[in-house]
Amino acid sequence: MNKAPLSKTGVIGGGAWGTALAQVCARAGRQVTLWAREPDVVEAINTTHENAIFLKGVPLDPLIRATGDLGDLADSDLILAVAPAQHTRAALAAFAPHVRDGVPILLCSKGVEQGSLKLMTQVLAETIPQAAPAVLSGPSFAGEVARGLPTAVTLACPDPGCAESLAEAIATPTFRPYFATDMIGAEAGGAVKNVLAIACGIVEGRGLGRSAHAALITRGFAELTRLAIALGGEAETVAGLCGLGDLVLTCSSPQSRNMSVGLALGQGQTLEQALAGKLSVAEGVASAPAVRELAARLGVETPICEAVAAILAGQVGVDDAIRGLLSRPLREE
Repeated sequence: MNKAPLSKTGVIGGGAWGTALAQVCARAGRQVTLWAREPDVVEAINTTHENAIFLKGVPLDPLIRATGDLGDLADSDLILAVAPAQHTRAALAAFAPHVRDGVPILLCSKGVEQGSLKLMTQVLAETIPQAAPAVLSGPSFAGEVARGLPTAVTLACPDPGCAESLAEAIATPTFRPYFATDMIGAEAGGAVKNVLAIACGIVEGRGLGRSAHAALITRGFAELTRLAIALGGEAETVAGLCGLGDLVLTCSSPQSRNMSVGLALGQGQTLEQALAGKLSVAEGVASAPAVRELAARLGVETPICEAVAAILAGQVGVDDAIRGLLSRPLREE
């Protein structure tokens, strides 16, 4: 990792989460340049200090500068990569010519890449191998973070000293990163919980009750843990903020983009109807088939994730999927 002071921060991605993290960094005293692909977002942030498209109604720090040119992030001491998971490879590849050796890149998107079935750290290693990788994940709604409401997350980096330095660079009185070294566990938790949130939304939409909701979170967490361990992560990591904590938040509020998709499906809408008019990405929709395929490749049993992927693909109806889960053979917990 570059040992220079982390005073200049670049944020790749002008969606709700990227904007919220830019706000966090500005509050932490960093000089922030945010790249967005939408010219309207760039103009609005620079002129009205608001991202009216993705984070309407939240005043932004006027020192945040937005740009449509990735080259403007070249002198950053720290990069936060916040493009949606399925677009992270393209965004990093486009930024690669501007990266200095050893610059830490904090991966903030949650998902498994379709096709390659790779986590975001693997995508970074292939696109910008000279970067110092780190992962940020945890229970965090963009609007709450941007408004300065208390939030705690996991910041994972193989080098403990690097993890601590990065955490100190972005910490504020209301944004508290806990540092760890297990990037795989942090990534796995963030990717799988989005799929499980869709399942919880379906349960809510079908009116199956709080008991079913609690059971789904618990058994879903077992799936998440099995997959994380199979990937090389640690059970202790996913028992923290980036796994269990994120799962509880995302599965417990219709404010979650993923849960809201499941809620619509449970109420009888098609996937197209559930996604209609949504500007922000529900990562679980794209990650579900990748998680199902990855689990099969690793020989990991993930019946809830498999059911969600089948529903999204139109391979099974909601009620049939629920019956299939409830009719599975009885087993030890």
